[in-house]
Amino acid sequence: MLYAIFAQKVSAKTTYMKKRKKERLFLEGLPVVDAGSEGMAVARQGEKIVFVPYAAPGDVVDVEIYKVKRRYMEGRIQKISHHSDQRVSPSCRHFGTCGGCRWQHLDYNWQLHYKEKQVKDNLQRLAGLETFPLRPIIGSDKQFWYRNKLEFTFSNRKWLTAPLPVLFSEAPAMNGLGFHLPGMFDRILDIEECLLQEHPSNQIRLFIRDWALSRKLTFYDTRNHTGLMRNLIIRNNTDGDVMAIVVTAEEDEMLNEELFPQLMDSFPQILSLVHVVNPKKNDSISDLEFRVVRGQEFLTERMKSPVAGKPDLKFRIGPLSFYQTNPKQAEVLYRQAFDLAGFTGDERVYDLYTGTGTIACYIARSVKEVIGIEYVEAAVADARINASENNLNNIRFFAGDMAALLNEEFVKQQGKPDVVITDPPRSGMHPKVVEQLINIGPEKIVYVSCNPATQARDLLVLKEHYELMAVQPVDMFPQTHHVENIVLLHKRISD
Repeated sequence: MLYAIFAQKVSAKTTYMKKRKKERLFLEGLPVVDAGSEGMAVARQGEKIVFVPYAAPGDVVDVEIYKVKRRYMEGRIQKISHHSDQRVSPSCRHFGTCGGCRWQHLDYNWQLHYKEKQVKDNLQRLAGLETFPLRPIIGSDKQFWYRNKLEFTFSNRKWLTAPLPVLFSEAPAMNGLGFHLPGMFDRILDIEECLLQEHPSNQIRLFIRDWALSRKLTFYDTRNHTGLMRNLIIRNNTDGDVMAIVVTAEEDEMLNEELFPQLMDSFPQILSLVHVVNPKKNDSISDLEFRVVRGQEFLTERMKSPVAGKPDLKFRIGPLSFYQTNPKQAEVLYRQAFDLAGFTGDERVYDLYTGTGTIACYIARSVKEVIGIEYVEAAVADARINASENNLNNIRFFAGDMAALLNEEFVKQQGKPDVVITDPPRSGMHPKVVEQLINIGPEKIVYVSCNPATQARDLLVLKEHYELMAVQPVDMFPQTHHVENIVLLHKRISD
């Protein structure tokens, strides 16, 4: 009876709020004309752009507008009166609720079309480049099951995908394990199946979730910072080996006595089982102790060498190591960057934002020496291990703030680079780094970017001193709007 009263109160409150709601704008028969940034589709209403998630170019839709700005509006589909021929049926049962894979409803060839267009539009609009040698985008052989890392959150406030009845005799089950909903820090979507990571990722997640539910363990409450079970990270390599990282708010003997042994017995693919205790009020775990409960401390990933006859490259993947999340397509990306650089064997190469040294190791056998620079000291430690594991003695790594470290004195000590490879984060390169590249004046710059917009912003400055020789988009993340892009720059003769 208590829950019936609760339901009546919620209903009354909702009715009251509806009375205070502003009347919303509805647009009918709106043609969708393009696919835009952040996975939104684009329509127009007079002079204003209308952004509509989960629409496809060619759709005709009725839209409820929930945000109105001076130059644009945002709305959600209420009805599709004409379905675009670019549409396909989404494969994932969570599509439309989960915030990921927002282009699943687009045929993959059309996804590639709009990603290539995104690169072209950014170079024209933000870099002010009218014409340039744009190569066809390279798609991924695998459109699903391509990720090597997923992070899940335990929560006592899962999103209910079906409405509750007005009267119910017991409290709804609110514990879940899955992904955060877009814009909601305290709500997760309980995931039954994710199509992004190979078997046994889904089975491991469900095993741990169901075990915790059966033992009535508490799931974390982000608002009150209570509860035992916090996070689960699953990593794997292309050989099918798995690392499972279980994060809890405190120690609990039931985990050591029951969960961890059962998990290892049930999933022989788990070569590394790690436990982290996080008593903090945030989810950051990089500063905490990682206790290897069972197995080894790291996985090993392999990548084919670009040099014929040379052994595969090996990379150690620890709990915090950065590695491209689509490993098969990463090899394609690096090969394209390698080929564009056109090494002769005598080059000194600066590898900026080197991370754990994957690009540095990839090119090292084909150049005289590589200087890798990275902000995160732990990543540099991993990079040195990777170089040692591959018997590469012509790489030196340096840790420090790129904008401060890459100066005239550094170049004087290490030698001027013939080629610079730069692979910055989504925010692009710091303006001081761009300025220093111009001052250093390498003959070639190979710029690898996961954000064509910030890449184009940097090219706006570099184009006065460098000529754009090639543009190569690569799709690393099928079913999403994200695209990687590589550009090759040659120093202008006048410089």
